[in-house]
Amino acid sequence: MSDLEGEETFDEEDVGAEEAGEEDQLEEEEKELGDEEQAEDEQVEEEEEEKPPANPLTEEIMAESLSLLCKTGDGLSHAYVRLDTHDREITDIGILKGFIHLRYVDVSKNNLKDISPLCALTHMLTLKADENMLTSAKLEEMPFLQVASFSHNRINNTEGINHPNLEVLNLNNNNISHVSGLDASKLTRLHTLELRGNRLESTDGIYLPNLKNLFLGANMIHRLEGMSRLSGLTTLHLRDNQIDNLEGFAEEQGMLQYVNLRGNNVSNTKECNKLKLLPKLRALALGENPIAEEDDYRLEVLISLRSLERLDKDEYTEEERSEAEEIHEQRRQEELATEGNEEVIPSDEEGGDN
Repeated sequence: MSDLEGEETFDEEDVGAEEAGEEDQLEEEEKELGDEEQAEDEQVEEEEEEKPPANPLTEEIMAESLSLLCKTGDGLSHAYVRLDTHDREITDIGILKGFIHLRYVDVSKNNLKDISPLCALTHMLTLKADENMLTSAKLEEMPFLQVASFSHNRINNTEGINHPNLEVLNLNNNNISHVSGLDASKLTRLHTLELRGNRLESTDGIYLPNLKNLFLGANMIHRLEGMSRLSGLTTLHLRDNQIDNLEGFAEEQGMLQYVNLRGNNVSNTKECNKLKLLPKLRALALGENPIAEEDDYRLEVLISLRSLERLDKDEYTEEERSEAEEIHEQRRQEELATEGNEEVIPSDEEGGDN
C-alpha cells in the first residue's frame, strides 16, 4: 500500500471517529435536555399536587369564628374583635377587608399564601399566622400590632416588618438565610425576636438596640457579627449552631446576663476569656460542646468568669467558687514571677571595673 493510500485510510478513520464523537455528544445533549424537561415536569407536578383546592373564608365560617363583643374604637357601636379560624384549610382571607374592628386574629394552620387583606385591620393587636404557606411576612405598618407569629411557614426574608408597637415577633422554622429590613427607628418597642430553625449563617443584620431577648437556635451560625448594636440584650440563645469560638461579643453588651451556646463546636476553655467583657453575665450554657468533655470543665470556666453564677443547669457552689479564686490567684502570682524572671539583667561588662 502506498503512502497516499495510507494517508487516505487514516483520514477516513479520523472522519469516522469524529462523526461517532459528534453523535455521542448529540445523544448526551439530548439526554441532558430530556432530564431537564423531566425535572421541570416533575416540579410542575409537585406544585400542582401541593396546590390545595380553593377554600376561601366565608361568611358562614366567620359567623362560627367570631367572639368577644366590644365597643368599637370610636365608642359609638359594638363589634366582635376576636377571630379564630385556625386549622380549617383556608386559602383566601379576602373577606377580612370588611371586618376592620378585629383586634385578635388567629389564621394559623391553614393554606394561606397571601395575608395582605389583614392590612385593612388597623386595630389589630395580635396576629397568629403559623403553619401556613407564606413566603413573606410583609404587611403595611400596623399602628397597634403588638404580637405577630409566623412560625413554620416558608418565609425567606425579614422585609416589611416595621410595626411601631410590635413587642414580640416569632419567625421560627422558616427559610430565612439573612436578616435585613428590620428598622430600629420603627421597632423601638420590640423586645423579643425568635428566629430558631432558619438558615442563618451569621448574626449580622439584627441591629435592634432595644431588643431584650434573641433566640437563634438551630441555625447554621458560625460567626457572631453586629453584637455591638444589641446593647440592650439580656438573653441570647445560640443553641445547636456551628460556633467554634467566642469572638464577636462586644463591650456594648453590658446588659447581657444569659448566653446559651449548648450544642456548638467550642473546644477550648480559654475561649471563655472572651466573655470577660460582659459584666452582667451570670448564666452560661456550654453543654454538648467539646469543651464540656475537658477535665475540670466547670472549674476552668469559673476561673475565667468568676462572676458566673450558673453553668449549664447547675449553680456554682461556694466550694467551687473558693477553689476557682485560689487557682486564679496562684496562676496570677506565677505569671508575675515569670515576668520578673524575664527582666533584662545587666551584663558583666556593664558592671565591670572602671
